[in-house]
This record gives sequence, structure tokens and C-alpha cells, in this order.
Amino acid sequence: MKKLWSGSGVHIGLSFLAMFAIIPLLWMLSVSFMSPGEVSSFPPPLLPENPTFDNYTKLFEYSNMGRNFLNSLFVASAATLLSLTFNVSAGYAFAKLEFKGRQLLFRCLLSALVIPAQVSMIPLFLMLKGMGLVNSWIGVLIPFVASIFGIFLVRQYALSIPTEMIESARIEGASEMRIFQSVVLPLLKPILITLGLFTFLAAWNDFFWPLIVLTDSDKYTLPIALASLSREHVQDVELMMAGAVVTVTPVLVLFLTLQRFYMSGYLAGSVKG
Repeated sequence: MKKLWSGSGVHIGLSFLAMFAIIPLLWMLSVSFMSPGEVSSFPPPLLPENPTFDNYTKLFEYSNMGRNFLNSLFVASAATLLSLTFNVSAGYAFAKLEFKGRQLLFRCLLSALVIPAQVSMIPLFLMLKGMGLVNSWIGVLIPFVASIFGIFLVRQYALSIPTEMIESARIEGASEMRIFQSVVLPLLKPILITLGLFTFLAAWNDFFWPLIVLTDSDKYTLPIALASLSREHVQDVELMMAGAVVTVTPVLVLFLTLQRFYMSGYLAGSVKG
């Protein structure tokens, strides 16, 4: 009985905390269906008096939100593909391939984790400017090509792959590429989903780096477009909430759909090795 009450207390506490996390999102959704100025009344209404889709219509008719949505989708998808290609290859190499200086190089990579990403933005921007890549998709995607965290995550999971399985494939005459494609990748599926989802969310929500690199408003991603919308329509709270819903909904649905794979892969990658 004591354990039952203890478990119930934990669930009640977690439910209470979850409520505080969900209520702002639900209110944001509710405000997006309100008429202009309705939320400014006192006290602020919780539900729209006359629900309307006018805010969403205005959002896509009079702003560039549709194009910005496609820009974000392209950047997030391309960043995910590039991240999986390079991080998975590098992580597997550090875990299972023997080469000179492997441990020293990996320790150097890990030591770079303590350096804030903002510190490297200025030299990276100057390098891109020198190569003429400012205001280009390549410039936006470069930071996502390879990440120390992604390499570390894949390496830790790849260490759990039995070395005997790889050696057996080599004895059978399989090339390293064939082993990687046919033997290793299927075993890395949980961490592939985890890293892919992690990268997609990071690229979709990224605001600072695209703001620095992009100068053409036609190339703006959703976070930048939403910030620009708040400056132009600072009094139109309902319109801004509609923009926030458009920005949040795709990644929220994606995360909830793949949450089981994400958590299992993330936890496995953090403890193996």
C-alpha cells in the first residue's frame, strides 16, 4: 500500500508539472482563433468567443509565411540528411575502425564540447564571407554537417555492436562499405532516428545562425519570419499566435510520433560503451 501511495504521488506530481507545460500551448492555440483585439480585453479570455480562421488566412495571404515554411522544411530536412551521413560515418569509424591517433583525436573532439557554439560563429561567418557563401543555403547548412555531440552519440551506441560480427563479414570478403551498409546501419537504426530527430528539431528551431547568414527575406526560415512578424504587428497578438502555432505544430507532431524511438536511442547511446 505504501508503494501504491508513493507511485500515485509521483504520477500526480508529474501530471501537475505537465499541466503547466501544456497550458501555455493550449492558450496559444486558443488565441490564434480569436478575433483581432479580443485577447487584449481584461481579463484575457481563455476561449475565443467566435472562433475564426482569419488569422491563418491573413498569415499566408499577406505575409511570406508559406515560403518561409518551405524554407524551414528544406533546411531542416537537408541538415538532417547531412548530419546522418557524416556523423554516423564518423561515429562508426571512432568506434570500430583502427587508425593512428584515433583516441587522441576523439579526446580533442570531446574537449571542444566545452566551447560555446556562439564563440565559433564569428570566425565561421568570416570564413563563409571569404568564400562567398553568405546568404546561401550552403552557409546555413554548414554547422549541421558534423557535430561533436552527434559523433559522440553514434560512437557510444556503435561500441555495442559485436566486433566478431564485423570480423566475420570481413572474412567472408565483404568490403568496408558493404559491411557499413548491410551490417552496421541496420543495427544503428535506433540511434539514426534519435540523431535525425534531434538534428531536425535543432535546425527547424534555429534562429540565431540563419539570422546572421541570410540577408534575403525570401530565404528566411520560420523563426526569423515570426520575429519579423512580431515587429511589424506588435499589437496583433492573435496573428502572432497563429504564426507561432504554424511554427510549433510540425515539430511537435514529429517529436510525439517518434518519441519512443528518440528516448530509447538517446538513453542507449548515453550508457553504452
